[in-house]
Amino acid sequence: MRIALVFGLCLIAFAASAGPRSQPVTDEAVAAERLGEIDRARLNENVVTIMAGAPGGTGLSIAYDLAEVLDDGNNLRVVPMIGKGVEQNVRDLLYLRGVDMAITQANILKHFARTGALGQNLGNQITYVAKLFNEEMHVLVRPEITDISQLGGHVVSLGEEGSGSHVTARLVFDALGVAVEAVHLGDAEAIAKLKSGEIAAAVMLGGKPAPIVAHLEDAAGLRLLPIPYNKELENDYYPATLQHDDYPELIAEGESIDTVSVCAVLVAFNWPKKSERAKKVAKFVDAFFSKFDAFREPPRHPKWREVNFAATLEGWTRSPIAQSWIARAPQPAQTASRNNFDAFLAQTAQAGGVPGSKSERAELFRSFLEWSKTRTSN
Repeated sequence: MRIALVFGLCLIAFAASAGPRSQPVTDEAVAAERLGEIDRARLNENVVTIMAGAPGGTGLSIAYDLAEVLDDGNNLRVVPMIGKGVEQNVRDLLYLRGVDMAITQANILKHFARTGALGQNLGNQITYVAKLFNEEMHVLVRPEITDISQLGGHVVSLGEEGSGSHVTARLVFDALGVAVEAVHLGDAEAIAKLKSGEIAAAVMLGGKPAPIVAHLEDAAGLRLLPIPYNKELENDYYPATLQHDDYPELIAEGESIDTVSVCAVLVAFNWPKKSERAKKVAKFVDAFFSKFDAFREPPRHPKWREVNFAATLEGWTRSPIAQSWIARAPQPAQTASRNNFDAFLAQTAQAGGVPGSKSERAELFRSFLEWSKTRTSN
């Protein structure tokens, strides 16, 4: 027994002596490790995260466009994050570690500011980098529904809880005084239940043409319901129109459907000016505004063509970093000159006067942007 034990110990000693020896730590190895640490630090300093929407949503498509256009190796990397909806995106920006910016909606920001649900200091904590695109509200209904007031008391899918569809539909129905029996379904499930008659309507919010609506199969009997642009909606929403070209299976040629739209907004936490997080936002803003024309070209999302990054968001403070960039930008990169706008107003007056209501002025502003484009191209 004793002999076997000694023999076993000898084998262990031999194996240990015959095994590979650890390599000596060289100056080159130390330098490589330090270089790796520097690379990791530089990469993390230049990564900007954007909390966007769910897969298939316009917000996430926009965030991916930002990543593809702005990514510049280790100098700047944009990382889109799949979110749980525009309402949660605001909460995540405030409370979740590692979130630098988020895509939400102007009506959500105003709702939080009015209710104080996220505190009374929200306007100082969150600033906007840029207004983005408008998303149209689609109300898909069964054929017997011809007016939005008829949805009162009926089962209506407002979209998944916390999504842009859910929050906007709830606010719009409340503003219009239409009390529906709300359920929260994904778009595909909502359309299936709408076809089977289990629900009376399905609400979907998305930049037109919204894929789930544009590629709708077996749409016979279903229709898009008009939403009246009442004065109760003027402060938070824009008038919008859905055309035959947007949804040829649902809208007859030559006809259109009036609806409302909400403005998507790119927001950032209001970091102290000299903080590392503020430096990240500054690096992003410089690249975003400098390369903005690239977003208007294919294959980028067509909604980019609606974006004017210098447009202001009423009632909210623009990020000081973004405001500083715009203030330094050449005049052509900003809004059209006063002389051009006066000329546009003169043409409008000759055609029948300048509109006065908020909804008419919203349409006038859009027309002016289109008019400005024609002036630039001529």
